[in-house]
Amino acid sequence: MKQVVILGAGYAGLKVTHELQKKASGDFKITLVNKNSYHYEATDLHEVAAGTQPSEKITYPVADIVDPKVTTFIQDEVTAFDPAKKTVSLKDHDDLTYDYLVVALGFVSETFGIKGAVENALPMTTVEEAEAIHAHILKVMDDYKQTPTPEALNIVIAGAGFTGIELAGALADGRKEYAARAGVNPSDIKISMLDAGTRLLPMFSDKLAEYGVNLVKSLGVDIITDARVQEVAPGKTIYTFGKDEAATPHEISAKTIIWTTGVSGSPLVDAAGLKARRGRVIPTDHLTDADHDDLYIIGDVAAVMPPDGKRPYPTTAQIALGMGKYVADDLASVLKTGKHLENGFVYKSLGTVASVGNTRAFGVAMGHESKGYFASATKKMIANESLYRIGGMKEVLKKGRFDLYH
Repeated sequence: MKQVVILGAGYAGLKVTHELQKKASGDFKITLVNKNSYHYEATDLHEVAAGTQPSEKITYPVADIVDPKVTTFIQDEVTAFDPAKKTVSLKDHDDLTYDYLVVALGFVSETFGIKGAVENALPMTTVEEAEAIHAHILKVMDDYKQTPTPEALNIVIAGAGFTGIELAGALADGRKEYAARAGVNPSDIKISMLDAGTRLLPMFSDKLAEYGVNLVKSLGVDIITDARVQEVAPGKTIYTFGKDEAATPHEISAKTIIWTTGVSGSPLVDAAGLKARRGRVIPTDHLTDADHDDLYIIGDVAAVMPPDGKRPYPTTAQIALGMGKYVADDLASVLKTGKHLENGFVYKSLGTVASVGNTRAFGVAMGHESKGYFASATKKMIANESLYRIGGMKEVLKKGRFDLYH
């Protein structure tokens, strides 16, 4: 019996599992490995970090998806995989061997070697990290009530990309909670964003991107562009304007510094000796590694190129789900016929919508730009559709977003 091992239960890995289980007919066995017992909606981490949604709302058990007649779920941390030996090493279990491996190990925070970023900034790539951010903010506000210091009321977001913009909106919604803990007015909570770019949100048209930036600014968020972080010291973010590293440094004092400048794929991909850059591999049309036809690369560790070949598609939940569905179909074909599907993976985006708090958003859906409340409702329906594509109506009813009017 062929052994299929899937590493990671994010959007891509869990989608492969969900779809491949339907195709099992006794000729292969699936082993799914994930560090946590749950899947989490990574697109909603900013809400947990801000405290506007509990972590329970964005998670559900992997066991809800696993069919034990076909799939063995191992909760453990992957420490390495060896494409030559066709083995996977785990922290607390014996090594696994495989006939086919699906690598969907997700992402980690990327600090680009900036001094002090790891030690003094808060990453937001896991549920635990998001919860830690919220706990940190509340503690700082509680401490302020006992010992008032101006920097305690300041929150800095390093990185004004898609994630940073969504986080800023959620933090703005959380101001009342933070202010109540500190005993101040909500307007006393200062939120600042730094970004090295001068044109933010490149995935949108100039007009829509400008709308989104102005929407965030209207919530009292200070957005500083062309600002390159040089160092993160305890309670201080030091930056310069422009590309001249010798330029006069500026700094913002804040006891809460959140790092959203970017992510990279799992470092295990580089360690495995694959041809990767920042933990991401450019896969073949069938989403396999170019040098290992039995190894699929999907999700945040895959750099899928569009037809123009200029730059990889952004790593979104939407493309991850598409990759997961394709790999399940392709693997089923390989297992049963020994051949890949005739057609390679093709990605057609249905659009991208950015939330700015609970009732405000902007973006493109089904080819049309949308703004404000309507875009917010669309964003929540997209989240529900994502839940449905893996967990079915059961997870939608349990975890779906139906808070459309507040």
